[in-house]
Parts: sequence; structure tokens; C-alpha cells
Amino acid sequence: MSEVDFAALTQAARTAAEHAYAPYSGYPVGAAALTSQGRLITGCNVENASYGLGQCAENTLVGQLHLTGGGSIAAFTCVNAKGETIMPCGRCRQLLAEFAAPDFQILTPEGIKDMSGILPQAFGPADLAEVV
Repeated sequence: MSEVDFAALTQAARTAAEHAYAPYSGYPVGAAALTSQGRLITGCNVENASYGLGQCAENTLVGQLHLTGGGSIAAFTCVNAKGETIMPCGRCRQLLAEFAAPDFQILTPEGIKDMSGILPQAFGPADLAEVV
């Protein structure tokens, strides 16, 4: 994969965060990614009064991945309402691992990392194949 313009990706995440629906937590999140095919996809968190039904920005981003042609995620970042780079929670790291390209890169508060740098020894489809 060629060099990722993480500044542009972060700006797309900031724009996505402006569309978040976060009346309960007051914590809007925006996410942006490049697919392996070069498409830009975004997502934002969408909360719900029942809390458990809320959608994380990463979740809505994966929905966009599939709505726009599928594939895998090559580069990713997410931001808070201040536009600061934040880390996905553990659940969302697992979600990203499912759809990450082999050369996946993520911009974190500590710099650019790969999937093993944010979710070492991730559980994935290969683990299920061993049981079946």
C-alpha cells in the first residue's frame, strides 16, 4: 500500500463526527478509512436511549464498507468531538480485525500501528476454521 495521507483521513473523520448522534454520552466520534481498493469510507456513532443498541463509529463504518462494495480496510483513524485522534475500544478493535487488510495501518495517539500493535493475538475467522 502506498503512503497514507493520514491528515486527509483525520479530516474526513472530523467531518463524520459532526454527524454523530450522541445526546446521551455527549461524546461524538467520527471514523474514516481507506479500503484496499482506495475508497474513502466514514462512520459516526449513533446512540440510542436504551444504550445497548447504540452503534459505534467503527460499526457504522463497516456498514459503509459493505454498502459501497465490500473489500477490506487498509488504513483507519477515529477522532473525538475535539478532532483528537482516539483509540477504538476493545470491541471495535475486534470488529476492525475482522475486516483489516493484511497491510492494515491505524493512526493512534502514539503514532501509526498495525493490527497486531492494537490487538495482539486477535481472534478471527481462522480460529473458527480450526474447530469446524
